[in-house]
Parts: sequence; C-alpha cells; structure tokens
Amino acid sequence: MVALDESHGQLVIIGGAEDREGECKVLREFVRRAGGLQAQIVVMTVATGLPGQVGSDYIRVFERLGVENVKVVDTERRDDASNPEAIAKIEQATGVFFTGGNQARITDCLKDTELDAKLHERFQQGIVIAGTSAGAAMMPDVMIVEGESETNPRMEVVKMGPGMGFLPGVVIDQHFAQRGRLGRLISALAQQPAILGFGIDEDTAIAINGAELEVIGSGAVTVIDVANITHTNVEDLLRDENLAICGAKLHILPNGYKFDLARRAPLVQVAV
Repeated sequence: MVALDESHGQLVIIGGAEDREGECKVLREFVRRAGGLQAQIVVMTVATGLPGQVGSDYIRVFERLGVENVKVVDTERRDDASNPEAIAKIEQATGVFFTGGNQARITDCLKDTELDAKLHERFQQGIVIAGTSAGAAMMPDVMIVEGESETNPRMEVVKMGPGMGFLPGVVIDQHFAQRGRLGRLISALAQQPAILGFGIDEDTAIAINGAELEVIGSGAVTVIDVANITHTNVEDLLRDENLAICGAKLHILPNGYKFDLARRAPLVQVAV
C-alpha cells in the first residue's frame, strides 16, 4: 500500500518543463492546493546550480498567480540545512516547491538533516509539497539517481539511491515520453521492492491526496504495476543482459484521470 495517511498533506509531483508563461495549469493547481491567494510558498533551490536565477523565476510565476508570500530557501551546502532562518521559513509555509536540477544534490544536502526533519514534520501536519523534474525524482524512499533513456530494460541502465521518502513504495521517472524512459522505469522497478512505477510526462503532474491520485497537465502519466507478474528473469541476469517481465499491468492516464493508490486501480467512470 502506497497511499498517504489521511492526516498528511498533499503531493504535487511534476514531470518537468511545466508551463511557466501561459495558463500555468500545473503550477496553478499547486497554488490552489497550498492555500490559493493565502498560500505561503517556499521555493527550494537545492537541486539547481543556478539558485538565484531559478528562485527568481519561480517567485515571478507564483506572484503572477496571486501569491503574495513567496520565499526562497537555498541549501548550497549541507551545513545550510541547519540554518534556523531556513527552518523557520518551512515552519510558516503552506506549500514547499522543489525546483529541477540534480536529484542527488537534494539528498546530499538535505537528507537526515534538521531541515529534512522539519519538512517531514510539516508534511505530516498538512502542508503541500511539490517538486518538478529532479524535485519529482526525489519523492520516493528509493529514487532513480541517473540512467539511460531510449533503451530496453537491463539492470545496468539505471542507478538507484536513497530518496527523500515523501511517497514511499513507488518509483518515479520524469520527462517520461519526451525522453523515452519506459525501459529505464521498468529496470528501476526490477531493482527494488516497489510495485508501482509512475512515468510522468513534461508539463504534467500527479497530485496525491490520501489514496487518490489525479493527473493534471498537457501530457499523460504511465503507471506500471508489477505486483502480480507471472515471470521475471531478474535473479538469473548479469548486469548487461536483457530483462524479462511478464504479466505486468500498464495504465496510461491523461489530464483529469484518477488512480486509487490503495487498490492500485484507475478510477474510471464508464458511461451507461
């Protein structure tokens, strides 16, 4: 079971390259769930090597959507995650947004720090946490660190590592259709106990509230369920050999479709 506890906050997990100039459908939904015009948003720039530029860009977008209280927390070094000012900003936030960049920087600088503990505490108290690209990849307890795109599944094509653990028990990949990452996501699922994989297209997000997942944006989300596979050769493989998986389920969900995380089933209304 990968559903969030009912008392927890919500997650908005974005596949990267979200619209920041037009309708901003994905970011608009994050703002709405984080409190709308009364939202207090903190932008986390830890993943990027250009924190000033990226932080300013998101401040501009969120202010254009009507949010008056937008702050940036930049943790360039691990020591920065003990900064009382940064921790105080998270304490006051109703929504926290992780930018793109390199997901390994997020875990290197934040995991098991005071700021990490505060983020999880506030998430349990109900704030909304969002992330795009690298900020999406870091959401599970075990994340894709790097890997090949446009390839068939093989154990060597993906490197896994500890994630931030906001959505345990799943694997998430981003820029999914645009970079041909189906083989990479299947390879990642084969390497660790997760039974659900989510491939999120660009300008597309999954918004999670309790057990309900909703797709938002211009692309689609590919869901792979390997809970009831009938065969795999993973235990017999060397790292460069081709992976076989039989009996996996695959769902393609565009904007507006929902998915029940507890039952691992799409929520589809069939016309009578």
